[in-house]
Amino acid sequence: MTMTASKLTFRIADKNDAPAITDLVNSAYRGDSSRAGWTTEADLLTGVRVNPEDVSELIETEDSLILLCQRDGIIIGSVNLLKTEDAAYLGMFAVNPELQGGGIGKQFMLAAEELVKQRWQAKKMWMTVITSRHELIAYYERRGYQRTGCIKPFPSEVPDECRLVKDIEMEELEKIL
Repeated sequence: MTMTASKLTFRIADKNDAPAITDLVNSAYRGDSSRAGWTTEADLLTGVRVNPEDVSELIETEDSLILLCQRDGIIIGSVNLLKTEDAAYLGMFAVNPELQGGGIGKQFMLAAEELVKQRWQAKKMWMTVITSRHELIAYYERRGYQRTGCIKPFPSEVPDECRLVKDIEMEELEKIL
């Protein structure tokens, strides 16, 4: 499946894309490279966000896919979409940090929402966001997502030594499609 929206193309990833997706996601969330964008978690967490094996598993898992955003054949965005009952979970949403702030994320999110409606007949999209990431929550609210009030602990598989802030929590946001 390929969709086009103002010079951007979207396609579903395959296993061969795992290394590029890993590099993109880690550059968007962690380390100094992530500071070029505004979605960085570098002040909250250290270490890698994801490894190639994790990405390959997401690609190969039933009812899970990674949608890629490309410009001129280069991967500039990725998002994991997971079917959950009559909804879809949006996770690991990443845009190249050097390209953030130019409207790519908005177009990419719309493409992801359209894909889950068509492919899985999803009636809503949901996600979890670190509660202290107020600017990120506000971004998603501008895209039509609403806070559910459901607060969850930060994933336990992230070791304490990677947490620069100890009391990290996640909040669910959702959007009716």
